[in-house]
This record gives sequence, structure tokens and C-alpha cells, in this order.
Amino acid sequence: MLIGSSLSGHREVDVQLPSITATYVAILALLYAALGLQVVRLRRRNRVGFGDGGSGDLRSAIRAHAHFAEYVPIIALMTAMLEMSGLAATKVHGLMAALLVARLFHPIGMYAKPQTLQFLICRVGGMAITTFVMILCALLTLSRLWPGR
Repeated sequence: MLIGSSLSGHREVDVQLPSITATYVAILALLYAALGLQVVRLRRRNRVGFGDGGSGDLRSAIRAHAHFAEYVPIIALMTAMLEMSGLAATKVHGLMAALLVARLFHPIGMYAKPQTLQFLICRVGGMAITTFVMILCALLTLSRLWPGR
């Protein structure tokens, strides 16, 4: 796709649309919808309109939904920019697949008892992978912007 116009005096730039990232984002959006529906289901079951009403399961569902909203958008945005700037497709798949696995694991771990294997693998592992992917995306983005690259 060409951006800009020679009539307006702007330089035309060849930009790759982030179709790989978009595919993963669509899958992640379905997961986000499922997390939101879980919150609604537990609110209805516990008859809680605001907060968690003291329900541990509802609190876990709320936090799993919120954690997703806190991390996924910035990582998806950075990955889309990396893809548009020409990052290899295998690397884009790697970043987004790792994010997807992490975001699938994390809610499972939110319901586990602390210090259990399920807690460590899913909750702690999910957050560790998410944080690693976020930092890696940030460093890759900065490296592509660094002068003299």
C-alpha cells in the first residue's frame, strides 16, 4: 500500500499492512470477550453489580479481564508497528503466539491456590511471558528507530 501523494508534495512510502498481527488480535479479542462474559456470569450468580462482593472467584475473573486489558493493547500495537516496518513474519508470529499462550494461561492461574503448580505455571508463567514479550517488543521497536541502524 502506498501512503502519501506526489500531488501533495509528500513522499510515497511502501507500508506493509499488519495482517499477521491482525489475525492474532482477532483471536485475542474472542478471548477478551470470553473473559468479560465470565465476569458478567459471576456478577449475576453472586448478585453483585459493582466490585467483587467478597467473592474470590469474581475477584479473580475481574483481575484476569483487567490484566488482559492492561497489557494486550500496547503489545499488539507495538507488534503491528514492527510488522509494518518489515519485521520477519516468523518473529511477528513468535511474539503474538507467545502473547496468546500467556493470555490463555494467565486466567487459569488466577483461579489456582497460591504456590500450587497450576498457579506457578499459569499465573506466574503467563505474566512472565507477557512481560517478556512487552519488553522485547519495546526493545525491537527502539532498535528500529535508533539512528544509524
